[in-house]
Amino acid sequence: MEITWYGGGCVRLRGREGTIAADAYRSIVGPTGRGLTADIVTYSHADPEPLPVRGRAKGGAKRSAADGNGRAALPPTSLESAFLLDGPGEYEVHDVLITGVRTFRDEQQGRERGDNVAFVFELDGLHVAHLGDLGHPLTEEMLGELGSVDVLCLPIAGNLNAARLAQVAARVDANLIVPLAVSDDEAHVRAEMGRFLHEMGVQDPAAQPKLTVTPSSVPQETTLVLLESRAKV
Repeated sequence: MEITWYGGGCVRLRGREGTIAADAYRSIVGPTGRGLTADIVTYSHADPEPLPVRGRAKGGAKRSAADGNGRAALPPTSLESAFLLDGPGEYEVHDVLITGVRTFRDEQQGRERGDNVAFVFELDGLHVAHLGDLGHPLTEEMLGELGSVDVLCLPIAGNLNAARLAQVAARVDANLIVPLAVSDDEAHVRAEMGRFLHEMGVQDPAAQPKLTVTPSSVPQETTLVLLESRAKV
């Protein structure tokens, strides 16, 4: 499986069973998607820059039966044919098993910033968790729904500070940690990323263009991987 970061919380997971784009908001990848394609697109929360749905072309992204809450973003045109998921539940799409766990973007059960969905994708024999815009520590029930995780993608400089994110990472207990800078404030990102790396006991890791991982290559000890943003290419 290959993991590529497109900026913000947007990542693409490419495997034998299919390709997934997580949080491919137009505010991140542009209205055309800049060539980003996938079989499945997931959105963890409402679009930070919503666009009117009435302008959508016919034959747009196929929606799941469980996501009729109207929260999802309008996909970029390159992802209009993808199967769209934006709600909690268990799904099987294109031979990919997906679990959406209901979480929140704040510590007031969504009353301040709204709901969030943490997704776990089972692809190529690996379990990848994408926490979206998580804004609180995970409960035991949420951890149980996430299950065993090999790769954890979590938001840096978002709604949780570095120390609390490190606690979340420790509780999820994934082998590979992929921090995603979700803020446009570069100074804030540098500060929070530095604090997170310190909390994780990591010093000056080199960023790489993508992460390629198989079940046999997953490290035994927790390893942090920084990715270069495709948005800057």
